[in-house]
Amino acid sequence: MAFDAIVIGSGFGGAITGCRLALAGYRVLILERGRRWDNVASPGRTPYPREVSDPWVWNQERPEHLNGWFEIRSFPNMTVLAGAGVGGGSLVYANVSAEAPAHRFDQGWPAEITYAELKPYYDKVAQFLNVQTIPNNQWTERTRLMHDGAAAIGEEARFRPVELAVSFDADWTYDQPDPFNPAKSKRFLNAQGVEQGTCVHLGHCDLGCDVKARNTLDVTYIPVAEKHGAEVRPLHVVTNIAPAAGGYRVSWDRIEDGRRIPGAETARIVIVAAGSIGSTELLLRCRDEAGTLQGLPWLGRNWSSNGDFLTPAYHPDREVSFTKGPTISSIIDFLDGSFQGHSFWVQDGGFPDAVTAWLRHLRDQPRADQGFRTRLLLDAIQHLLDSRDPFRHVMPWFAQAVDAGDGVLRLKRPWWFFGRPHLHLDWDAERSEAAINAVVAMHKKLAEATGGKPLVPPTWSLAKDLVTPHPLGGCNMSASPEAGVVDHKGEVFGHKNLYVADGAVIPEALGVNPSRTIAAVAERIAAKIIEDGR
Repeated sequence: MAFDAIVIGSGFGGAITGCRLALAGYRVLILERGRRWDNVASPGRTPYPREVSDPWVWNQERPEHLNGWFEIRSFPNMTVLAGAGVGGGSLVYANVSAEAPAHRFDQGWPAEITYAELKPYYDKVAQFLNVQTIPNNQWTERTRLMHDGAAAIGEEARFRPVELAVSFDADWTYDQPDPFNPAKSKRFLNAQGVEQGTCVHLGHCDLGCDVKARNTLDVTYIPVAEKHGAEVRPLHVVTNIAPAAGGYRVSWDRIEDGRRIPGAETARIVIVAAGSIGSTELLLRCRDEAGTLQGLPWLGRNWSSNGDFLTPAYHPDREVSFTKGPTISSIIDFLDGSFQGHSFWVQDGGFPDAVTAWLRHLRDQPRADQGFRTRLLLDAIQHLLDSRDPFRHVMPWFAQAVDAGDGVLRLKRPWWFFGRPHLHLDWDAERSEAAINAVVAMHKKLAEATGGKPLVPPTWSLAKDLVTPHPLGGCNMSASPEAGVVDHKGEVFGHKNLYVADGAVIPEALGVNPSRTIAAVAERIAAKIIEDGR
């Protein structure tokens, strides 16, 4: 075999398992579908997108032509957002690194996976990513509004800053001259030997930090993996996994100059870590199209949106300025189910100022080029887009909740027996409606208690459509193949040395940002591979 392990994907599952196996002396190849991005242009690296004309869109059907920053997958009643690049979801997430509540592991998980079992791995991730909370002297206006909202409804004790994988400078403040100047960022070498800078609240978290204050996987786990011999290959779209003598053969298309160039490598261990959607789709295609992986009756089931929801509110008497500061900085915790019987937490949402330019660009496009959901959104905020600073008084009240977690992903032909099958999601909004409506009710309560006017997105109120950046499930962990796809070690039932290590294995909605749980599970999977001498 050319490699001991091939890792498919470089997000929280792939970067961590690849790093730990490389540290243990395994010959590791990490295949990433997206580009290698950076804050500046350099050989082999693409600068973060900023202008409307930059490479924004990833298209899984045509990656040779569209291989940009974001992938947007639209299904009936659900849109899923994902990143594409070396570092995976860490490139586009909001930096939140939170443990799931201990009681979330009481059901739905294999008996071996408990909060106590995961706690050492949670701590290992926190140390590697140098997680910390926003300093008290750097609270954003959104942070203050969150605190005031919790206090106004008599729930101040539920408010707290949330742990972030961001490097802060305790001396930085808003009241200094020109506070957002990148020159105010202090340069330093992180624990992995990579140069970063401290946060100056630029607000570009989801689009890549200009000063590298975010402790993303491409400046933490991946450099360590490479220092210990791991090879990372960007722009490699994996197309198949097939058993080979002593292991597996992984086939791909390499993207180069608008072409797809086929290739393959072999390894005795394969770790699929392409995300909930990506990993599930790849295994479905291996089973149902190529016929290279047999069995797996539970594949595609138990998919969850993790209850993501955002309610914007207009606060005429407060300048919220959601384009500045970390994308999320604090939470109001209702995970105990004390509000309408549903478990969730509320967060302060933020968006980079490039979003305004994008929305105006979309508004000015011909209506025929836009889908129903896009039109609903643009019509709802039309009056704001005409303003010079349209979102100065808008607070994006955000949340995650425990939804029904019963979606099913499968391959479906567009025209009965004709055409290449597309990934399809069966998701029944009614089964999760009560949980989402509890979130909406709390968002409205918080907004109104602080003088805001909430606007429930018409995409939900009229169409029962949701958007999630936190998909979970599809290859869920379980005690047996009759109820899941992988065992507690992440190994695919009936396929020795084939593993899944990402959000696809999470069998239940968490109700919190899932990155640290995914990372902790990946740490444990890597540890078990090494312990078992695989």
